[in-house]
Amino acid sequence: MSIETYDPNAAAEVSMTDAAIQHVRKMLAKNNDKSGVRLAVKKSGCSGFKYDIEFVDASSPGDQVVQVASDVILYVAEDARAYVRGTEIDFTKEGLNSIIKFNNPNARDLCGCGESFSV
Repeated sequence: MSIETYDPNAAAEVSMTDAAIQHVRKMLAKNNDKSGVRLAVKKSGCSGFKYDIEFVDASSPGDQVVQVASDVILYVAEDARAYVRGTEIDFTKEGLNSIIKFNNPNARDLCGCGESFSV
């Protein structure tokens, strides 16, 4: 019998759907000075945490660099890895609205508005 150990510094294994990659590609084309998108987590919202996405020109110290496509880089903040491990980032359009969705297997509860989560 083996005991599985938890490593908060292990790779986040975050992925993006083709739709999300296409969306990021379009946004990067409008922001030529940016090299990729950074995923972080902040304490906020009614459920405890919220996702923080920003277009950046370089990684921050400790970021995990994920090459999700030949021209799209995802930087995962060091302190977010444990919260987003295994997350799939998606982009959907519903009528006139579009949204980035986070399919996070670690999220235990989501708030009603979909902006925050708890683990």
